[in-house]
Amino acid sequence: MRDAQHVTVKFADHRELTAKVLGLDTSSDVAVLKVDAHDLPTVRLADSDQLAVGDYVLAIGAPYGLEESATAGIVSAKGRTLPGDSPVPFLQTDVAVNPGNSGGPLFDAHGAVVGINSQIYSNSGGYEGVSFAIPIQAAERVEQQILRTGKVEHARLGVYVQAVDQSLASSFKLATPEGALVSKVEPDSAASRAGVQVGDVILKLNGRPVSDSGSLKYEVDSTRPGDTVTLEVWRAGKAVALQAKLESAAAERTASTGSADAHARLGLALRPLTPEERSQAGVSSGLVVERASGPSAEAGIEPGDVVLSADGTAVNSVEQLHSIIGKHTDVVALLIQRGEQRIFVPVRVG
Repeated sequence: MRDAQHVTVKFADHRELTAKVLGLDTSSDVAVLKVDAHDLPTVRLADSDQLAVGDYVLAIGAPYGLEESATAGIVSAKGRTLPGDSPVPFLQTDVAVNPGNSGGPLFDAHGAVVGINSQIYSNSGGYEGVSFAIPIQAAERVEQQILRTGKVEHARLGVYVQAVDQSLASSFKLATPEGALVSKVEPDSAASRAGVQVGDVILKLNGRPVSDSGSLKYEVDSTRPGDTVTLEVWRAGKAVALQAKLESAAAERTASTGSADAHARLGLALRPLTPEERSQAGVSSGLVVERASGPSAEAGIEPGDVVLSADGTAVNSVEQLHSIIGKHTDVVALLIQRGEQRIFVPVRVG
């Protein structure tokens, strides 16, 4: 959808209408389309938050080009977090979903839409008993933002978190293994300004329980950039209340990368090392890799790597690296530190 030149909507009565893309949100994989037509058939939308594990659901789509195919199953789990940056708390089902089902509706037992079929978990490329759908409530939030402002902004707290298991709960003197354990606080983020610390366990956001790390991502995304939220964190054996003013995830990404040049030409999202990270790595300067794709990923660069130099010149800022990249049309040699190892990696400039 993002790179489409034309979008056509095909209906069950075989009509095809050209659609206008009003907006899209790549992080949640939802787009809003508009067609010029009247008296179109519609479906009811249900409250996906009211679904329970074990409820019957039915998917309609065009798997392998077989239009209007229906498959049925049950809800296996709610609030699943999948790898990547998606804030969507996916519905997991055992409904047979195959290539061609994506974007199709997931109905409840009363014939109302509760989700949008999105992904499958598969080693073969086909259905293996695990499929995922975007809850319709999450899709509606995207739709409302697009209709209101023409774009979607996601809130960001600025923490890296992990799940709390029983052993961690015991070591932190938590009664039950729940919450999101903070493993890293991004510098100059909403979390750092609120006083969140590494080792805090986030238990609630605006009074709503945070059961795990995926739950925190969903709760943050349910708010808007600029909102002030109340966090209840567990620290040193007691609950502490903190106030955090959330920022825009897009704004933070822009700030951390400096500009789009390194990402566009190398496939790298970078930020300067903090003083603490420089001390831990034993270096005086460098840029930490937050995301690697395209040419950099093909060259073997991974998130967490530290870029120390480009073409033999030590890099102290993203802007400096951009300047070096600008002189190249072929390959740039990056010196990478990974753990205790340092290696030169040739990366083709896009």
